[in-house]
Amino acid sequence: MIRLGWGYVMVDVMPTDAAALPTDRPSTPVTGAQTVLSARALNRALLERQLLLRRQTLRVGDALEHLVGLQAQNPNGPYFGLWTRLADFHPDDLAGMIDRRLVVRIALMRWTLHVVTARDCRALRPLVQSVMERRMRALFGRHLAGVDLDRLVTAGRALVEEQPRSLGDVGRLLAADWPEHEPSVLGNALAALAPLVQVPPRGLWGRNGRAVQTTAESWLGRPLEPAGAPDALILRYLTAFGPAGIDDIRTWSGLCGVGEAIERLRPQLRSFRDEHGRELLDVPGGPLPDPATPAPPRFLPEGDNAVLSHADRTRIVSDAHRRLVTAHKTFLIDGFVGGTWKIIRGPRILTLAISPIAAIAREDRLALAEEGAQLLAFAAGEDDVRISVRFREE
Repeated sequence: MIRLGWGYVMVDVMPTDAAALPTDRPSTPVTGAQTVLSARALNRALLERQLLLRRQTLRVGDALEHLVGLQAQNPNGPYFGLWTRLADFHPDDLAGMIDRRLVVRIALMRWTLHVVTARDCRALRPLVQSVMERRMRALFGRHLAGVDLDRLVTAGRALVEEQPRSLGDVGRLLAADWPEHEPSVLGNALAALAPLVQVPPRGLWGRNGRAVQTTAESWLGRPLEPAGAPDALILRYLTAFGPAGIDDIRTWSGLCGVGEAIERLRPQLRSFRDEHGRELLDVPGGPLPDPATPAPPRFLPEGDNAVLSHADRTRIVSDAHRRLVTAHKTFLIDGFVGGTWKIIRGPRILTLAISPIAAIAREDRLALAEEGAQLLAFAAGEDDVRISVRFREE
């Protein structure tokens, strides 16, 4: 039963089976060539490729590799990100892979923490190493004057391979050799220059722990792959986020040299235009669902790559609300960001507080409440608690 009140919905029953909800409506692909793609067409293409039009039956590792990882600044973020994309996802599906070293938490694109498969960790970290170093120098370069960075990396690697340590702890130990430098700067420099993974219990659902780190090579027992051209990574981006422009690829990856790679790839790419005349590139066969395809409500964790990975984000969030997606958990209505959400834990009750950015039609509100009830059931797990969904009107 869903009871509507003034400005909120109270849900007092367990949600129905996911297969009975509108999350499983099939998309209808567009036939024929398209030259100009509207924002709505780009939205449906993004949702399809981000596994947000309907929940998929993919294995966790396959989903992570298709998505080129999920942002993990918040340890629980990837769990919510996978729950909203995969049918019958259970937290142990990801936590078990982290525990078995099949999935790792490591800084990658844009120097942000991601969960990726061990295979992607070994392949992707060398590709984005230049991004790490460039951003490290921009942020901390003037604070590292007089530091032999090669010696810092050698000493830092030895410390975290001796035992996993936090960046704060390793920075303080490194400061014994560079006492005139801030330990936090030394620790962050090591994190940029060496491939450090956060080890469990950090990142395990319901357990968590301090962010202690060791090298990827030590944790995985294998060396990283040699860095090559970014061509394959760009194709993977277009598969998961396209059609997209060169600026979008740069925004997502932080890489330089994207233009040169695109010229090498151009003979195998499709080319479109958006409504402003900007060129958009795509892989052959990349799905372009009918813009009229129904899009079910979806709850995204903060920093989800679906909302952050384009220079022009109007395919999923208006420019007026662009800043929402960088700091808040967001929800989608008809495929576009409709507001923010958070879970409030009380004595024997979990409340989902939904804050819309505009009025929501009653039908959409009911669908959002039903999806929110399932989200709360997922968050509650086996805990015996009531769940409540409330709308906070602006």
